[in-house]
Amino acid sequence: MGQTWEPALPGVLGLPSGRLVRGRGLGRPPPDGPSPHFALYLLGKPPPVVAWETRWLRWPDLGLPRDRSDALDALLEAWRRAESERVEIACRGGRGRTGTALACLGVLDGVPADEALAYVRDRYHARAVETRLQRRYVRTFLAGS
Repeated sequence: MGQTWEPALPGVLGLPSGRLVRGRGLGRPPPDGPSPHFALYLLGKPPPVVAWETRWLRWPDLGLPRDRSDALDALLEAWRRAESERVEIACRGGRGRTGTALACLGVLDGVPADEALAYVRDRYHARAVETRLQRRYVRTFLAGS
């Protein structure tokens, strides 16, 4: 792999393939360490301007992405790039939307959809994926794709 995250850094989730993705909340200062190469920001409004490449996925707090097709495309991009780049997934608090997106990355990486919630809660944050709608989104993420 190329220049990815160190597994022990705060918020870094290891996927079964070995890809490493950092989740975080934009409401807190960024953790110490290197900056991401690419970030996927899950917000209801445009994200802040940063020095690295970003993609904005319109995703309101406690809700779901506004466009399921765009969400799949954005998450696939993040998953692909995580093979060789430092990828960050972030929302305001770093748990609900971020946890949901990380669980979906787990599904893309081979974690069974019905196990992805537990996978992310065990390895990223115990309260990741906050709402019933978000849990259902993870379970049905690739259904019908």
